[in-house]
Amino acid sequence: MWVRSDWREFFRIAGRRWYKFRPPRPVDVSGRGRVSPTEGFSLRELDDAGISIEQAQTFGLPVDCGRVSAYGPNVSALRDFVRAARGGG
Repeated sequence: MWVRSDWREFFRIAGRRWYKFRPPRPVDVSGRGRVSPTEGFSLRELDDAGISIEQAQTFGLPVDCGRVSAYGPNVSALRDFVRAARGGG
């Protein structure tokens, strides 16, 4: 059973700005310029966006350690999402 302070904490956390945004979906180019969804963001994409693996887990971002390529729109989406999650825009 939740007490009043638990509910206050819940609504304080749920009211944060980054909870209102859904994490971006990772995509990759698959032949002839077609874009298809992938399992997660590559380590290189996370590094280019300035995100550690621990931060990605905190934000609920999927990570695919098997991918080695970096797709520019994924990096841009990650930067925008993290900026919104930190309250900077």
